Amino acid sequence: MASTSEQTTCETMNSEKYADVNWDELGFSPIPTDYMFVMKCSEGENFLQGNLTPFGNIELSPSATILNTGQGIFEGLKAYRREDDRITLFRPEQNAIRMKMGAERMCMPSPSTEQFVDAVKQTVLANKRWVPPPGKGSLYVRPLLMGSGSAIGVVPAPEYTFLIYTSPVGNYYKGDTSLNVIVEEKFRRAIPSGAGGVKAITNYAPIFQAVTQAKTKGFSDVLFLDAKTGRNVEELSLCNIFIVKVEERVIPVEDLMDADEVFCTGTAVVVNSVGSITYQGKRVEYKTGVESVSQKLYATLTGIQMGRIEDKMGWTVEVD
Repeated sequence: MASTSEQTTCETMNSEKYADVNWDELGFSPIPTDYMFVMKCSEGENFLQGNLTPFGNIELSPSATILNTGQGIFEGLKAYRREDDRITLFRPEQNAIRMKMGAERMCMPSPSTEQFVDAVKQTVLANKRWVPPPGKGSLYVRPLLMGSGSAIGVVPAPEYTFLIYTSPVGNYYKGDTSLNVIVEEKFRRAIPSGAGGVKAITNYAPIFQAVTQAKTKGFSDVLFLDAKTGRNVEELSLCNIFIVKVEERVIPVEDLMDADEVFCTGTAVVVNSVGSITYQGKRVEYKTGVESVSQKLYATLTGIQMGRIEDKMGWTVEVD
């Protein structure tokens, strides 16, 4: 049996390793961590040198374009603690590339891929004690790129801020092993030639009404249809959707109602099976459970992320 001094030493080491968080009760709400990363640049220039700063509120002019015209985009990725205590990221360069595409669409400069990945690594390492123990969740990383300079007219900002903050998170759909989804027939998520192809901040608030109404009726989420025809499947509120029936193509909602299995994927939700979809008052249920394709994909993906399965594709990036 360990001595009192040995127990005290062990407890001290553990408290230094982890923040004071009830890891078993993690949801998907923001928990302030220790540091954030901030980098600025002026219009027509490149981002150069950023730095870590204690997490806290930021100061913006009331006329900042992020507040007035919504000139901003964001990304989302996660850091994972493996059983050997190493901390890794999953394909962060792809988030950097997507942010660059979004920045071009929103007339903003963006960090290079190297700057983005390095900033993410610095931020995760500075908040290392907030990365949950293996199997208890992950550290969600939120990079923001926004017009922080002032403008009254409908014009790009004269200054831009790249910021990264973090929060430990658990499952996005708390308590839902499979989702009960309703097809939204009135509101549309994105329009042809619009900004739906990038993670513009203005893409999200317009769906709040549909999602809120669905949740008051007991549904987990909303499935949006395309704006052009109103009959082809697009996505849920924050993730992609797959059906186990057909190849990659446009999917009429009728095919969805005849699928064998349905699941959604995304940074926040990982891989989550859909238990049912309701459309025009008709509810269809789908295959779920350990033998489902979604559960096999989930086990493989999280196995690679957590180091239980060999990463043969070079997708994981070690932080320290």
